[in-house]
Amino acid sequence: MNWDVLFNETLWINTAIIAGVTIVSYLILQAILRIITSRLRAMSKRSKSGFVAIAAEMLSRTSHLLLIALSLLISLKIVELPDRWESAMSHGWFIALAFQLALWMDTAVRLWMESLSRDGKARNPVTTTIIGIMIRIVIWTMMLLSILANLGVDITAMVASLGVGGIAIALAVQTLLSDVFASLSIGVDKPFEIGDFVVFGDVAGTIEHIGLRTTRIRALSGEQIVTANADLLTQVLHNYKRMNTRRIVFKFGIAYQTPSDKVREVSALVKQIIESLENAKFDRAHFLAFDNSQLTFEVVYIMQVSDYNAYMDAQQEINLQLLDGIREMGVQFAFPVRKVEFTGGNLPEVNVAGIPKEKPAANQEAQSAQPNG
Repeated sequence: MNWDVLFNETLWINTAIIAGVTIVSYLILQAILRIITSRLRAMSKRSKSGFVAIAAEMLSRTSHLLLIALSLLISLKIVELPDRWESAMSHGWFIALAFQLALWMDTAVRLWMESLSRDGKARNPVTTTIIGIMIRIVIWTMMLLSILANLGVDITAMVASLGVGGIAIALAVQTLLSDVFASLSIGVDKPFEIGDFVVFGDVAGTIEHIGLRTTRIRALSGEQIVTANADLLTQVLHNYKRMNTRRIVFKFGIAYQTPSDKVREVSALVKQIIESLENAKFDRAHFLAFDNSQLTFEVVYIMQVSDYNAYMDAQQEINLQLLDGIREMGVQFAFPVRKVEFTGGNLPEVNVAGIPKEKPAANQEAQSAQPNG
């Protein structure tokens, strides 16, 4: 053992300098981070900005181990080191900063995902999780590749291999991937969310679950309908949950014998009935056309609420009041009438309970005038 090294005054002085500068640098870095974090938190409370709050929380979760490593690298810059130590220090700086940046970005992604679940809005949790995992994989992959490149490793072949392998996997599971990307599209574009009432094709029901590959719908008849996400996006879908108002059009008819002044009064009656109802806004009521067996009226009104039961209650009240009002006016509702006109020839003889129908008087006189044979 070389005991002379232990009594080397320069070594101990450099060691003391490194230890002292490391401690001071660590304390200074911690104080700077604490000040910046507190100011960002105060700013986020004033402005109520989610981005500033995430930045403050991200800085508060800085790794203390990496802070110590950065402080040690700062202290090593003060003393003289051999060239090979300088090269190692430069790599160390890059690795420490790359890890810290990756940790900050990973924390930001996790905080963003938590904020999506805290705001009380209905979201697709599967899509949010997939997006978060994909972003975090990209962050850590880029960090690893950048560190390897900084250390002198040739990453070109590695990146090419990852690309070829990704293409092969994508071709093997293209059906699954189409549904996964459809799920991502549903989560990003939000054509519907959990709890929405939708109608497409012959399916009508409430969205219960939006999964990685399928969406589950509780139909009005009670059964659960499972459909692939990719198939669902290719269809025209009606989302009734987002309907604020409902435009209603209905028709009715009155008899042709109705005088024109009464016809005018019918339109006024319809307007009066609709305006007396809550949540119903009258639009128009017109004598539309001369149809078979009736004078047709077309009525349009707007329900100010989207609830279907409220619409049916309003329509029932309109029908009942219209029934009473039309009768009080002395007007009749139309009903189908069919007339058959017989021209030419003789009517066939009709027997009632086996008794021949009585012949007309003219025929009887003609028969009596004929001589008896």
